[in-house]
Amino acid sequence: MQKSFLLYFLITLAGFIFIGRLFQLQIIRSDSYDPIHNAAVKTIYDYPERGYVYDRNGKLLVANQLSYDVMVQPNQVKPIDTLEFCKLLKIDKEDFLKRFERAEKYATYLPSVFLKQLAKEDFAFLQEKLHKYTGFFIQKRIIRDYPIKAAANVLGYIGEVNEEKARKSNYYQQGELEGKDGIERQYENILRGRKGKKYLHRNRFNKVTGSFKDGVYDTLPENGKDLMLALDIDLQVYAQKLMKGKRGGIVAIEPSTGEILALVTAPSYDPNMLVGRKRSKNSIVLFNDTVSKPSYDRGLLAAYAPGSPFKMMNALIGLQEKVINQQTSFKCYGGYRYGNRTHEFMKCHCDIYGRPIKLKTAIAKSCNSYFSNTYKLIVEKDKMPSQGMNNWKKHVASFGMGNFLGYDLPAGQKGLIPDGNYYDRRLNYRWNGSSIISNAIGQGEILTTPIQLANFTAAIANRGYFYTPHIVKRVDSSYIDNPKYTQPKITTINKEHFTPIVEAMHEVFKSGTGRFSQVKGIQICGKTGTAENFVIVDGVKQQLDDHSILVAFAPKKNPKIALAVFVENGGYGSTIAAPITSLLVEKYINGKISKRNKYRELNMLNMSLQEIYDIQLQKPEEVASGTK
Repeated sequence: MQKSFLLYFLITLAGFIFIGRLFQLQIIRSDSYDPIHNAAVKTIYDYPERGYVYDRNGKLLVANQLSYDVMVQPNQVKPIDTLEFCKLLKIDKEDFLKRFERAEKYATYLPSVFLKQLAKEDFAFLQEKLHKYTGFFIQKRIIRDYPIKAAANVLGYIGEVNEEKARKSNYYQQGELEGKDGIERQYENILRGRKGKKYLHRNRFNKVTGSFKDGVYDTLPENGKDLMLALDIDLQVYAQKLMKGKRGGIVAIEPSTGEILALVTAPSYDPNMLVGRKRSKNSIVLFNDTVSKPSYDRGLLAAYAPGSPFKMMNALIGLQEKVINQQTSFKCYGGYRYGNRTHEFMKCHCDIYGRPIKLKTAIAKSCNSYFSNTYKLIVEKDKMPSQGMNNWKKHVASFGMGNFLGYDLPAGQKGLIPDGNYYDRRLNYRWNGSSIISNAIGQGEILTTPIQLANFTAAIANRGYFYTPHIVKRVDSSYIDNPKYTQPKITTINKEHFTPIVEAMHEVFKSGTGRFSQVKGIQICGKTGTAENFVIVDGVKQQLDDHSILVAFAPKKNPKIALAVFVENGGYGSTIAAPITSLLVEKYINGKISKRNKYRELNMLNMSLQEIYDIQLQKPEEVASGTK
């Protein structure tokens, strides 16, 4: 009796489940039903044009070109003349079997890419005989084209969707293309558009008999939206030329908007290298180059000691915390002694010996002693170094340092701005301002990226605020109105404290370390930096060529450009970074380089540091100490 009851119960339960499933499919999901998994339905995708990309002046940066992919749906494939098919595709039988196995592993009932980006001449021969190879068909695709061979790090590239993502995605199929880096990745959903779908009904002989349900589920493709970048491609190309034969990063920002005018990493590569059938081969070369790292965006990812430009930060904090004022002076005796031992002495090259040095002169001449005294006063204020250090970091962080800035590019690096807790742990609570005095001159544990330094400079140019840097200016006809990029970020430094810093930065180019890089008719405000560079080779500490740094903005009133230039192993900031900066400023503001500065341009274009880099093929541990 119990067995009979159990049997009836199970039959009834199965009936209810069956009825419930029918109700779900026919009533609840009838409007949203996707027939893609129906064995009697063949799906054809209609791919849209990807959005075009332009620079701020309307110059075309990224366009489209037609490509042909050979597709396969394994469950439809019938015995074929494999050798003839391989000959048409210019592959061998072993390659054929590997590709087919990969397609089967992905899904037997779904189409996937068998051979991507078939050459046009090969496509013509294949098209004539394609009817002989059931289960194989041609899919037209849109691939990228880069008319201007520059800004590869900004533009990024597109590549195939991998198997794992295709399996998890509701949109992508294996072998389809998506943005992999740069704006192609960041703005993928905008640039890609939406592909169209056509569902075709098949009979029991697997032949198409017409549209599935009269095309009620078919959708039309929607082309991707165009992007206008804030990038000035002429400035970008020029900066890349100036960085030829050098390594480093350049970031230029429009202070009044936060728009990124140039984002240079050196060395770089032609973005067309990652287009077409040679993309895989070229990508291996680019991404496996661990020496020059052309695919590594130094402007966004390289964390360097900021060197002397950071002195302006300590000056601003010193003014805000009222430990110094414009009239405060310190004497320099060739450096700053921070301990009783012989080596506990920081050298200085300001060449002002034994005389009082005030703030303006200290910045113009880059006096290490002045800023060591200032930093010590900041940290040891109220005789509580840990609390003083936390307060110092609060001010630094308000300029966007020590964290991601929030710009609209996928690559980023936080850098390092230490606080009191950092040194409490590291130095076991036994420390004071003298213990970490290298921070006074932008060395020690401080690490920043070129874009952070450029943003810091933009905040000075604006006298106390900045806009989050961003690369996209407009989507189709709509300008960016995201409050993240349109609302200013106010620093913790009062506006009045920026005036003496701006005047001092102007003095750098009038009579200070940048005086030989002046541009007639343009008031440039800046600060040079030279970070000493030590390496450990076979257990022995050796000094290599210094890193060359400069931050600047121009003009002094109503600034149009703020930038940071970092040249690895470039020597003094005044030697390479300063002339490159002045050339970029002149190029952007005046549109050309004057005859009187052509010699400077020629020197920078022809200057190569490759011999220095060749000596450093090993990967030594860098130990930064000291600056000029």
